[in-house]
Amino acid sequence: MRKSSFAIIIIIFIVLSGFIKSERARILEVQVNHNIKFDQSPRLSSIVGNLDSFTTILNQSWFGNILLDEYLFSQSISNSNTKINSTQVNIKYESLDFEESENVEQNFFGEKPSPELVHSFDGLGVGFNGPQGVTELRNPSDNSIAVGPDHIVQIVNSRMAVFSKKGNKYDSTGIVLYGPVETSNVFKGFGGPCEKMNNGDAVARYDQLADRWLIVMPIFRRVSPLENEPIPGKSGGQASQSIIGNILQPGEAWKLNIPQLLSAEEKAKLNAIRRQSFRSQKNEGGSYRMCYAVSSSSDPFGSYYRYEFVRPLFPDYPRPAVWPDGYYVPTSTGDNIIQKHAAVVDRAKMLEGKPATEQIFIVDDVNFLNNADLDGKQLPPVGAPNIVMATGGSQLNNVMEDDGIYYWKFFVNWEDAGKSRLEGPVKIPVAPYHYLGEGQLTKCIPQPGTDTRLDAQGDKIMARLVYRRIGKQQSIVAVHSVKTSSGGGGVRWYEFRIKKNGDVKLFQQGTYAPEGNYRWMASPAIDASGNIAIGYSFGGGDYFPGQRFTGQLAGDKKGIMTLGETILVDGQASQTNTLRWEDYTQTAIDPSDDMTIWYVGDYLKKGAENYSTRIGAFKLSK
Repeated sequence: MRKSSFAIIIIIFIVLSGFIKSERARILEVQVNHNIKFDQSPRLSSIVGNLDSFTTILNQSWFGNILLDEYLFSQSISNSNTKINSTQVNIKYESLDFEESENVEQNFFGEKPSPELVHSFDGLGVGFNGPQGVTELRNPSDNSIAVGPDHIVQIVNSRMAVFSKKGNKYDSTGIVLYGPVETSNVFKGFGGPCEKMNNGDAVARYDQLADRWLIVMPIFRRVSPLENEPIPGKSGGQASQSIIGNILQPGEAWKLNIPQLLSAEEKAKLNAIRRQSFRSQKNEGGSYRMCYAVSSSSDPFGSYYRYEFVRPLFPDYPRPAVWPDGYYVPTSTGDNIIQKHAAVVDRAKMLEGKPATEQIFIVDDVNFLNNADLDGKQLPPVGAPNIVMATGGSQLNNVMEDDGIYYWKFFVNWEDAGKSRLEGPVKIPVAPYHYLGEGQLTKCIPQPGTDTRLDAQGDKIMARLVYRRIGKQQSIVAVHSVKTSSGGGGVRWYEFRIKKNGDVKLFQQGTYAPEGNYRWMASPAIDASGNIAIGYSFGGGDYFPGQRFTGQLAGDKKGIMTLGETILVDGQASQTNTLRWEDYTQTAIDPSDDMTIWYVGDYLKKGAENYSTRIGAFKLSK
């Protein structure tokens, strides 16, 4: 009888494991967008199954040494044709290789020396003065930086600047070399909406694999319809292809227009003209656009290849990520609809200034997506898909908590878009979490001397979703903002590891929340030694909002930020003009040594009504 029962259990195990393997992911069809135009610029001087009965079997001690992954992903049977929306197998299992305790909150500072602050200076914002003068910036800052061998490029909302970086070319760091200029200035001579419509939410990246700069700028206004306007894609819908919008592209190279320093009177007149022009502009019934500029060298003042792609759906909150086979740029249709876009453009073609295409998956009923963004120069395995991640829950559906992080595998095929696929989501069980501030665009973070509370963007994984390969080890680090037991806010962070078969598992997790208060809107990085760093906003009822930094050394105790906390900048005033705060901060790895980690975030100077930004560089060492 015992042998018979054992045989039956094994048969059930094989059948169920094969079924789940074949049904664990939804494979979506892809939308393909050809570039409307491109040129080279002048120099820039689900399964939610009822598995209770089988869980009982799994929990038997004699069965406890069988890995959950083997159960879930057995190759025994793979011929099922059933389609499912998601895979969310949540099994309590005694042999899981992560800390199952729900209490992953770290309420103390690390005892090791704090990260070393090696550079610190103000970026764009109040107090900034550059070759093109000063500028007034809007909220939120949409703050991003990119770091190359000799330069630092910063984009804040709709303006950009370039700073020196000490090294082979400059004797000091933080000298303003360029700016403030409109982000669209990189598209001068390109024509069309990328040149004419300066826009916020632009992001800069430095592609360490190719030593190139990448600037991505969305267009949030509908432009004139094309003759054959593309139909917006649908989640799981058929592939569609946009039409080239300008047969004259790329056209001849245009000499760069370097904006002159205007007098106060000239600037006021120009601003009045711009405001009038903006008021007179109307949505013209066509599609939106996504604009890309890729430098032709490591010199940010050199020339750029420019591209414009049709986006039938509103392309909000772009988060560019560098991967060997493409530049991945997830976006969102808007704050009042649960619909996201997983997009990728042909990096290889863009680096050569050739015609390129963009492929897009539309994904309904998911939180904001983030694609794995590569740190360092060690490549992932050949053919490895880009990993996409999102938190669980749904603010619009009043679901503010979850106990999983969800991931997809993005396989792109540039020869045949029909063979591109997005597999997922797969749930990775984690300690339960609750959105800080109940999600995004809410009054959450208290400030001294005012009733104005700041937004925490607590519903989403923040930029960047960092990937680093060191030898055979492949790690991904993610962060988001969560409620803490003290009633404040903390940074929930995870390190995931990618297995040989490409699946993702949790390696460690923690919530960094020492001594109460609020830590939120973080951005992580991994240096060449595998040390993990996190920069974040800090504040509370007794502290003006500012920026801080911490980390964990490779090999340290799991789930703990073992280093002390370094203050990048203390806030000197509360922000009272709006609840919108940053929308995101950002880290960047220095390609010169692959160890220095740059970070940028907002703060207010004493007496200021609007934000300044602070750029810092840190090193983590034993």
